[in-house]
Formats: sequence, C-alpha cells, structure tokens
Amino acid sequence: MKAIYELVAPAKLNLFLHVVGRRPDGYHLLQSAFVLIDWCDLLHVERRDDGQLRRHDLGARLPDDDLCLRAARLLQMESGIRLGADISIDKQIPWGAGMGGGSSDAATTLLALNRLWGLNWPLPRLLALGLKLGADVPFFLAGRNAWVEGIGEKLTPIDLPPQRFAVVKPAASIATQAIFQSPLLVRDTEAVILAGFLADVDSAVSIDKLVQGFGRNDLQPAAQASCDEVAQAARLLEARFGNSRMTGSGIAVFARTQEIDGTEGQPMATLPELPAGWAGRMCRSLQQHPLAGWAAG
Repeated sequence: MKAIYELVAPAKLNLFLHVVGRRPDGYHLLQSAFVLIDWCDLLHVERRDDGQLRRHDLGARLPDDDLCLRAARLLQMESGIRLGADISIDKQIPWGAGMGGGSSDAATTLLALNRLWGLNWPLPRLLALGLKLGADVPFFLAGRNAWVEGIGEKLTPIDLPPQRFAVVKPAASIATQAIFQSPLLVRDTEAVILAGFLADVDSAVSIDKLVQGFGRNDLQPAAQASCDEVAQAARLLEARFGNSRMTGSGIAVFARTQEIDGTEGQPMATLPELPAGWAGRMCRSLQQHPLAGWAAG
C-alpha cells in the first residue's frame, strides 16, 4: 500500500466542560463529555521512500509545523522507520474553534501512517504517543464518544443518542492560555459522576424535549469577557434554538436542536444568518470515528 485517500478527521464538541481542580504542575483538572460530529477535515496520505515528511494545504493555509507534521515526525522517530510521507489536508474545521480539528488531523495521520509504514502498532501504543502531542489526540485515536477526566487523558467510552447541533464559529480568536489565566475562571467546580450525566441525557431524550444540557462550560465567562463575539454567537443561537454553549477552550458555540435522528415529521432546523467571516454548519453526532478499529485494541 503506497497511499490512502479521503481519510476523514471529524471535529468534536464538549457537551459540558468543568474545571474541578489544578495539579501541582499547573495543569487544570477537567471533566467533560466529548461527542464526535460530522464537520470534518479530509486527508490524503502518500508514502515516501526518501524519509521526508511534507504537508500540502488543499484549503486554508496551516502553520508551517502543524500537529500533523509533529505527529508524523514523532511516529517516525519512535519507530525508527526510514519511510516518509506526503500529507495533504483539505481543512474544513475552523481553526481555533475548540472543536479539536488539529488534534483530529494528528490522530488520523497516526492511524494512516501506522498502516502505510507497515508498523501495525496496537491502539494502546498509539494512545501513549498521541498524549505526547496533546490531550485531545487520544480521544480521536480511540474513536468513541467519551467521558473525559484528568487533563483529558482519562477516557471512558459512552453511548449517546444521535443528536443534531447548530455550530457557529465567530471570526475572532482567543489564546487558550489567556482563558486559563483569567481571574473569571472557576477552578473548583464540584466533580460529578458519569451516571448522573447519562441519567440526564436519557431523561432529555425520553421526553423528546429540548433542554439546556448537563452542566456548563466553565471557560465560557472568561472567553466572553475577552471576546464579545462569543457572547454574540451565544445570543444568536439562543434566540433561534433556545439554548447555546461554547465548546472547549476555543470560541465556537453550539446549540442542540429539537431534532433527534430518526424522528418523523420534524422540519430540518437551519442556521440563523451569520455575520461576515463567521463559519457555521448544522451537524449530526457520530456514534464512532470513521477510522475506529484501524489499530488493534
């Protein structure tokens, strides 16, 4: 095998995000639920025999040394392989949105090169490698919606009912470090348990009723204070769908729509008109990553 084309790298949403403490080394301890959605980047990976690693941007220009190249370089170094790769990326997930686009691209790159280079590393070995690249990378490698704890490295697979979301990314951007250093950030939210979250989800679906959703995003007040576009996006979705929440530490905001996959007779929800430079999409949740199972468990 010399090439693999049309590799999907999906985004994720944080259904909630609580900061429950802080480690002595300064890393914040989190609780969250990650759900995969069908807003995706597309990658094409071709094997090179000369050992060089090159990235080609088919859409928006990425940083010169992005997470994909770092992932490929780390796998190359750790495995001792002499092969290289051309990695082409059609970037669709907005940059700096808190939707995990860069981490998802890195995970897809690792899964593809594991096959193209004939390494056949098992999933646990790739997970350990992914954690060196970023806390979100192991989630995309594991390929399942998950309950997330620690600094993002503790993953418990969860089954969630199919959902639809309106997702909006304003044109502005915020540095993650600035949010975590904000005096508005709550760092002592009481820890919750997985069973409580799942009971809340089951209740919301069984009564076929739109709810605000479990918990909150503790980073949102700091983000809104730093960037009014976050609050503007939240108001826009709140007016249309009756709920809104920022995802992750970026500035994308999502709303649950009243539609549940499989319901009959409900009209398709649509996005409100967005300001110039904003990105938005109606999305469906995914039950698992399109490349789930590419590495043995």
